[in-house]
Amino acid sequence: MAALRQSRLVCDTSAFEHPDLGTIADLARLQIAARRLGLDVILRNAPAALLELVAFVGLSDVLRVEPQRQAEEREERLGVEEERELDDPPF
Repeated sequence: MAALRQSRLVCDTSAFEHPDLGTIADLARLQIAARRLGLDVILRNAPAALLELVAFVGLSDVLRVEPQRQAEEREERLGVEEERELDDPPF
């Protein structure tokens, strides 16, 4: 018997600017249908409002969110050098 390989279905949710309970219901139905096909739904680029609503209705364990990547913090180069007085030359 061959082992089933679970695949991911990535859903870009960045356009959900004003999610409501209908949005959550649709995403939950999508998750149910995907699970029946052996897929796992991952929400990508989820806005904060959507994340809060998913948590509020208690579906954080069901509607999984892809971790957002953080850009590396780099020190900003300003091109300005410190001004200081030069030492007196030795004689």
